[in-house]
Amino acid sequence: MNLIISDTYDEMSRIAASCLLGTLVQGYERRVNVSITGGSSPAKAYEYVQQVIGGLSIPGVHYYNFDEIPMSGREGATLTSLRELFYKPCSIPESQIEKFDETNYLSYDQKLEADGGLDLMLLGLGCDGHFCGNISGAFEDFGQGCYAVDSYFNEELTGLLADACGGMDNVPDRFMTFGPSTVMKSRKIILIVNGEKKSEILRKALEEPITPKVPASILRIHPNLTVIVDKAAASGLRRS
Repeated sequence: MNLIISDTYDEMSRIAASCLLGTLVQGYERRVNVSITGGSSPAKAYEYVQQVIGGLSIPGVHYYNFDEIPMSGREGATLTSLRELFYKPCSIPESQIEKFDETNYLSYDQKLEADGGLDLMLLGLGCDGHFCGNISGAFEDFGQGCYAVDSYFNEELTGLLADACGGMDNVPDRFMTFGPSTVMKSRKIILIVNGEKKSEILRKALEEPITPKVPASILRIHPNLTVIVDKAAASGLRRS
């Protein structure tokens, strides 16, 4: 595990953008498969990436959303968010966006294998230790591939989905996610974490025993994991 502690969120974002770009530019020479996170943590990093590749076409890069919240009568909430946050600003062609949703999640591990596997996943860390949609207690073991999660699994999860969907009335019965096994097959993983509110769960994920109770704890045994954090998020780590 490579741990990078930056002084500020902006510095963390620049480092994350550089790491992401290092993989994306390989798409000029070969197919590159990447899966990136939504949310507030990567927003600044994506702005820096846009400054470099916005309006340019990197033909070999294919993008995969690693979870999806189905929305009645329209595109899923995750893909909609990624379009606004990254795909549109960076002018990503529709032909390079590989959709993961309720229609194909049961066969998606096979699709990823057929596509050559993921080269890079850029992940965030939930306050409860989840990554992608892997909530503590929602999966049986770390060998779980792509699967569906009950949206009403717990009150906190349902609240998060309500925020993403624009209200409780729009929350579907379930959402889809890459499981731990799917994520761990990626050739490289970048985990970005910022803010003091994430310091305790980051400490548990990186320094306490590996357990499904803290899903992201499994990530630290990945052979090519880079963790990029700001000082606030790293404040609880013994090694900081």
